[in-house]
This record gives sequence, C-alpha cells and structure tokens, in this order.
Amino acid sequence: MNNWFTRVVFSSIGKKLIMAITGLFFCIFMLIHIIDNMMIYRGKTVFESYVRSLHSFPLLISSVEIGLIIFAFLHIGFGMILFYENWRARPINYKLIKGAGGKTLSSRLMPYTGLYILAFVIIHLINFRFAEQKTESIYDLLNIAFSNPLYVAFYLFSVIVVALHIRHGFWSAFQSLGLNHSKYMPLIERISLVFAIILAIILGSVPIYFYL
Repeated sequence: MNNWFTRVVFSSIGKKLIMAITGLFFCIFMLIHIIDNMMIYRGKTVFESYVRSLHSFPLLISSVEIGLIIFAFLHIGFGMILFYENWRARPINYKLIKGAGGKTLSSRLMPYTGLYILAFVIIHLINFRFAEQKTESIYDLLNIAFSNPLYVAFYLFSVIVVALHIRHGFWSAFQSLGLNHSKYMPLIERISLVFAIILAIILGSVPIYFYL
C-alpha cells in the first residue's frame, strides 16, 4: 500500500495532481484575500473592526497559515522537480521559442514567477503579518509601508507577477485534474484570465490608494 502510494505521488502525474490541488487552494485563498482588501475602502474603522473579528478566531487563522505553508512547500517543491525533470529530458534549448502548443508568456515563466512569489510572500509577511503583532493598527501599518514609492512599485510589480502565475495556473490545474473537456475548457480559460485581471486591479489598487 505504501509503495503504491509513494509511486503514485512521486510519478509525473502524481506530482501534477498535487500541484493542481495546492494551486487551486492558493487561488481560493487569493479570492478571500481580495475580499479582505476590499474592506479597506470602507474606511479605517470598518477595516480595523473586520481585522479584529478575524483575529477572534486564532485557531482558525493559525490552521490556515500552517496549511498554506505546507501547500506552498508541496506546490513549489514538486514544481521545481517537474521543471528539473523536463529540463533533463530536453537539455538542449531551442534557439527559437515558438508560441505553439498552448505556450504563452505566463506558462513559460511559471517556474520563475513561482519562485518570485515565494520571495514576495516572505517579504510581505515580514512587513505586515509579523509586524502587525507589534502595532495596534494594521491600517496605519499599511499607510506607512505604502508611503514609500519604491515599495509601492515593488508591490505593483509583484501583483502583476502573481496575476500572470494564476492566469496560467488556474486553468492548467483543471487540465491536470482531468477536467479539460473541450466544451468547458475555453470558459475556464476565460475565467482564469478574468480572475487574474480582477486580482491585479484590486490588489494593485491598494498601494496606490494609500500612496495617493
């Protein structure tokens, strides 16, 4: 049983399945994060009240954070293994990269955007999640952080990278799960594009809102 499970998990299909499942959970988290960020526009008092209501469930918050960390390690780890295996299978790079076979800018950059997002999340946690424990007002913390134009530019660029990653990752997750029916896949691809655009606009508007 254990040998069968190990063979399945560490097979190429198994790794893609785990990446698909963990990637979809990341998309769900980003959707919730979008809703969280929209609360900022209702003003400091409402936003602070909303944050306090979330923190009234510390066990839930901790469980979600631990789950996201585990999923992130699985997603990135298996992603890098697959990238290395594909590189080993085709060690000689093509001189001309073509867009055939469904290849897009976001799909070609997936390994690199994934690593960049990991670095961005670490910086984001240091600047907000961990710093939040040292201050009474997360709203003021955001105001201070986004008063720096360099950090605003970095955050905006990072949001675009996240959107590019999700734009390809969302629909390809359905493909990895075997849900790529020809009738519904074009719709899922359009949904992934719309989701990525909405994410970029809402998350990107936050630093601009505070800076201006």
